[in-house]
Parts: sequence; C-alpha cells; structure tokens
Amino acid sequence: MPLLPTALLLTTLLSPPADRFTWPLPPPHPVMRAFEAPASPFGPGHRGVDLASPAGTPVLAAGDATVVFAGAVAARTLVSLQHRNGLRTTYEPIAPAVTAGRPVRRGEVIGHLQAGHCPTPCLHWGARRGQAYLDPLRLVSSGRVRLLPLAAPT
Repeated sequence: MPLLPTALLLTTLLSPPADRFTWPLPPPHPVMRAFEAPASPFGPGHRGVDLASPAGTPVLAAGDATVVFAGAVAARTLVSLQHRNGLRTTYEPIAPAVTAGRPVRRGEVIGHLQAGHCPTPCLHWGARRGQAYLDPLRLVSSGRVRLLPLAAPT
C-alpha cells in the first residue's frame, strides 16, 4: 500500500470537510457578545455573535455559498451568503469585496471589517435557517462536551 506524502496527509487531516464551516476571521476569535435567541420573532435578543478584531481585518466566507446581498442596509454595509440546506450567514459591518450572485468558497475574503458595530471594532456574524436564528458558533464547534476525571487527592 503506497504511503501518502506527509504534507498531503497533514493537509487532509487538518482541513475541515467540504460541508464544514470555518471562522469568519483569522485567529484569535474573542467573543465580545454571545448569541441570545429571541423568545418571539420581534422579541429582544442578539441574533448572532460579535467577534472582536481590528478594523481592516479580512472577513472570510465561513462556508461555500452564493452571495445573495452585498451592500448597505440603513447605516451599515454587510454581506449575506446562502449556503446549502437553507442556511444563510451574514457579516457586518464590512466593506464588501464581492457582489450578489457570485459563488464563494470557504475561507475566501468577502470583505474587510469596518468600525461601527461595537465600541471597539467587531464583526457581527449571524446565521439563520428560514426564519429561525441559529448560534453561528455551532457551525465552528462540535458542540460535544468531554468530561475529564478529577485529579486524585494527594
């Protein structure tokens, strides 16, 4: 049985599968405000997460998608991506580097972060399927909890 070259093997092991998502910003990923699901369609909540990063940071497509909107809404500019299975992600405030109708790949630059959403620059990253808002952090984490044993008393 032939052996895979080390670089190819590492790339295969470290790359997420095609249907997986990645962070929309380069590391680190400090969460300034977590997702808070609204109790009703027009109720209070936080329909996404705020990730701190300096203004000008490249914003990346979290997954393969088609750009459905890139432009201004009220006083902010944003990009909205349509993924498979009805999932839509939004990224704001960013200066778009893409236009509506364009396909994008996971990790591709879709714009650059602008100041304006948080007291210090941050990306508001949202996700929804249909009318249901989802916690976008669930796209980049397994959600599995692994319990470790307590250290034995000495």
